[in-house]
Amino acid sequence: MDIDPKYDDYDFPTQAPNPQPGHPGALTEQHIAQVHQLRMMLEAEGYTERLDTLTLLRFLRARKFDVNLSKQMFIDTEKWRKDIDLDTLAANWEYPEKRELAQYYKQFYHKTDKDGRPIYIETLGGIDLTAMYKITTSERMLNNLAVEYERVADPRLPACSRKAGHLLETCCSIIDLKGVAITRVPQVYSYVKQASVISQNYYPERLGKMYLINAPWGFSTVWGVVKGWLDPVTVQKIHVLGSGYQSELLKQISPENLPKQFGGTCECAEGCENSDAGPWHEAEWTKPAKRDIKKTEDADATIENKPAEIEKPAATTGAETETVPATDEAKQPAAA
Repeated sequence: MDIDPKYDDYDFPTQAPNPQPGHPGALTEQHIAQVHQLRMMLEAEGYTERLDTLTLLRFLRARKFDVNLSKQMFIDTEKWRKDIDLDTLAANWEYPEKRELAQYYKQFYHKTDKDGRPIYIETLGGIDLTAMYKITTSERMLNNLAVEYERVADPRLPACSRKAGHLLETCCSIIDLKGVAITRVPQVYSYVKQASVISQNYYPERLGKMYLINAPWGFSTVWGVVKGWLDPVTVQKIHVLGSGYQSELLKQISPENLPKQFGGTCECAEGCENSDAGPWHEAEWTKPAKRDIKKTEDADATIENKPAEIEKPAATTGAETETVPATDEAKQPAAA
């Protein structure tokens, strides 16, 4: 990989474990030239953020190394980021309604799979958009999804890469369909479609494997529709499993890393869905996210540049007199 010191500031491994075409460790001279070409084209359009090599490679892979299509995908992503002010959201995001929403819809990251990737879990069976929108809004739910993708990029994946000793760029996802009633299917897939637009269009090459578990009877028909929204390469990463999914899931995830409700042995004290356990919280592997460092630096700079305030004397009333520093002349005795 041809490192550009202007943009490539990595503090984690950048070598992929199993080199695949278009990935670090298996780049041809043409791939490297296409990275440079894409970066120059974006710079010419005025872009200066997120032009590092790993990011550009993800966009290029998503568009089969067609530079023009990759450029358009990048520009569309930057427009979306600007429209929702994602940088500010990610730096300041709070989502206190998450625990209340969990009675209808759980979404959380929890430990890692056998390849060292973060595990992401969603439960769709309880989705009731009417009830959920009394707690929050569709906009906040989708913004939370975007912020979590930002946190995957930093600090989750860098921490996982440090622990694994090689580059990790993708996640292992578990989508639990248990309890998805036929009457709720339109609501469930309405939300899933909105979420899939964000993941596929703006966060390319982040899916390693996905397990759709507890797939209900007749799901094959719905899956036939859902596949139409997805890239064929993405479809190959998705495994549809029924209620007997545990043995297949445990091939990819160690029991101690899988919540007990899904066939593992993990029982976090505060509930696995609330723990956010993983290398990104382990002191040996984690480092502050770059956006948090920047936020702190910006705050320090603001304080440093803030003009000193001149303390004004308190206002006087009635017979009160204003106290002023004595001058040398004032200190002299009054004339006789």
